[in-house]
Amino acid sequence: MNFEIIFVLGVVILMMIALIKEITRPDMIVFGGVLVIFLVTGILTPEEAVAGFSNQGMLTVALLFIVAGAIQKSGLVDRGMARVLGTPKTEQRTLFRLLVPISGFSAFLNNTPIVVTLTPIIRKWCNEHNISPSKFLIPLSYASILGGILTLMGTSTNLVVHGLMLDRGMEGYSLFTLTMVSLPASLLGLIYLVTMGYKLLPNHKGLTESFSEKSKEYLIEVVIDENYPFLDNPYVGKTVEEAGLRNLEGLYLIEIIRKKEKIYPVKNSTKIKSNDRLIFTGIIDKIAELQNKKGLSIETGTNLTLDKLKNGTGQLVEVVVSHQSSLLHKTIKETQFRSKFDAGVMAVHRNNERINSKIGDISLKPGDTLLLLTGPDFYGRVLSTNDFYVVTPIEEDHPLLNKNDTKRSWFSILALVSMILLVSFDILSMFKAMSVLVILYLVFKIISPDEAKKNIQFNVLLLIASAFGVGEALFKTGAADWVANKLILLADPLGVLGLLIFLYALTAIFTEMITNNAAAVLMFPIALEAANRLSIEPIAFLVLITIAASASFLSPPIGYQTNLIVYGPGGYKFSDYIKVGLPLSLIVMITTIVMVHFIWIS
Repeated sequence: MNFEIIFVLGVVILMMIALIKEITRPDMIVFGGVLVIFLVTGILTPEEAVAGFSNQGMLTVALLFIVAGAIQKSGLVDRGMARVLGTPKTEQRTLFRLLVPISGFSAFLNNTPIVVTLTPIIRKWCNEHNISPSKFLIPLSYASILGGILTLMGTSTNLVVHGLMLDRGMEGYSLFTLTMVSLPASLLGLIYLVTMGYKLLPNHKGLTESFSEKSKEYLIEVVIDENYPFLDNPYVGKTVEEAGLRNLEGLYLIEIIRKKEKIYPVKNSTKIKSNDRLIFTGIIDKIAELQNKKGLSIETGTNLTLDKLKNGTGQLVEVVVSHQSSLLHKTIKETQFRSKFDAGVMAVHRNNERINSKIGDISLKPGDTLLLLTGPDFYGRVLSTNDFYVVTPIEEDHPLLNKNDTKRSWFSILALVSMILLVSFDILSMFKAMSVLVILYLVFKIISPDEAKKNIQFNVLLLIASAFGVGEALFKTGAADWVANKLILLADPLGVLGLLIFLYALTAIFTEMITNNAAAVLMFPIALEAANRLSIEPIAFLVLITIAASASFLSPPIGYQTNLIVYGPGGYKFSDYIKVGLPLSLIVMITTIVMVHFIWIS
């Protein structure tokens, strides 16, 4: 082992620690920083460092983000799924009817918008039929993952490995190369989810439901005392900011009730009047700070509930902070959340636990679930951001998505099917087909240029492109060859089967810790070198790591975005993913290894 190998492996290990610890943003700072280190130290040339930004697989991922956004906008998927749910005869039968088409859709569309779209629909359906949403939301995420491993376009990870293969002069995947290995695993996985997996799922309540039941523990009602001399009352006639009610320790003014009027979100410039009822949320133990203020009267024994806080123009909305959010690692106060989104934050949950501190001082992380009391402009503003996923059913007078007309909706689907057929018969490559499809969507105004731009997850693309450079450093210095050799020696007592197990397990572990795309890029050079050393067809090991990198069932915060989306709305604990996901991981792992060994090795 020479110095270059030691240096590259050392930097990669430090990079993984930074990703696991969530020290900072993984795309621009962690992967981008490592890429710059390799560039400055001469490990990579400038051409090698930026090669990932023009990689065909990465660019195809960008195009698929636009395609998925157009299909989501059409509304056909959610309307179709609403009909599939129908009236339940048995919960498990309904679950099966739901999961099969979800897997089918996910084989040809990015699964993140599918899960975002269906989560509020499923929650509403569950509430209407007195079923815990936690019985359906993890299966929703898992079924979308099982569908994603079926085809080349099912998930970005498949396209990333495909792009790496093309860069190495290999043929790359066809549309259905993965299918002959992953189809048995997906079918067995779905059967597990509606049988034993269903029994392992908890009966949890989501954030809104638990907050509603415990609203007295979260809300304080304070009245501007009408018995206090009007001219001497230190609050009447002053703005919220002038009255010193904006920066209370541990408490947050969420709403003002004035006779029949309800004012929220409360602005700093809002003037206080006599008899106003001020609704605070936050750390209830800090109530003493209000009790000591003259002119205020604490209301005890009120029957204040969440529903009574709403008026005709607002709604209680749950959102999940996304991986690409501009709010990450900033406090709610720093983001100016109230003015930016026309919504007040009532509570923040992390890992299914309410963060019991002052709302404004909470620093946001991916997966945080926020309960919002929204104003009339919230829905217009949320359309222009990727900061969070809305996981609450949207009332009809506040449509979250502008649905296409019926003709355009069906055109978007038929155009997609046509492109898939062209790829299937090798008439067009995936990149060319998706390029044509995006142009068609723009020309026929299925989606606007601004909407297309919004749907592209630039942070994901930056991470993928930077990760390509890191993978190239592993190749170039011989670090990948060294690691592959050590893996072969370690697995030697078990032969090739042992190596397949080691490669799959290592990729799966990396996926749970550092995201699926990063895991695939880091394992690609190791798998390729191992195949070359053993004179085995490289595609065998590459299919294995491709499926392993996408089969993320154990970790909600890091491994896969769909697991993150359903985490808060389902009221799940981290242990729920382990309990339900571990058997599924083993099913997919064993089936994949057996199929790879049978098709390419035995």
